[in-house]
Amino acid sequence: MTFQPPEPFVLHTRKSPLTAPWEPIFADIRADRWVLGIEIREPHTNSRGAPHGGLIAALADNAMGLSCGVMLAALQIPSNGLVTVSLSLDYLGAAKLGQWLTFDTDFIKPGKSLCYADCTVSADGKPVARAHATFKVAGT
Repeated sequence: MTFQPPEPFVLHTRKSPLTAPWEPIFADIRADRWVLGIEIREPHTNSRGAPHGGLIAALADNAMGLSCGVMLAALQIPSNGLVTVSLSLDYLGAAKLGQWLTFDTDFIKPGKSLCYADCTVSADGKPVARAHATFKVAGT
């Protein structure tokens, strides 16, 4: 049986070599941000069977960067993309195989040269990590 994400999530269209082994990744594309989601499967885990911190960091970075891009476009701030300048995470709890893991950007401060964002990572609705990132607006 194929996993069906909750509505309104659809397949994430922004593919990369890093995230390819983690597919399928899903996205809820909103007017003000992207929310990413995955069903935690074995390829996502560390030796203890929990989602690897690197997976959480990479997908939080992805969600925040895409969300900053949405806000820059909405504000008509020119950009040729974003580059992560700094990324920090606090791990708050553990998630388990089979849980629905979401990456929701809940704060964005866009600017002409830098964009700041915070993200909450939740497993079945319970926060398991918080991330903060600063992005350089490319082309500025």
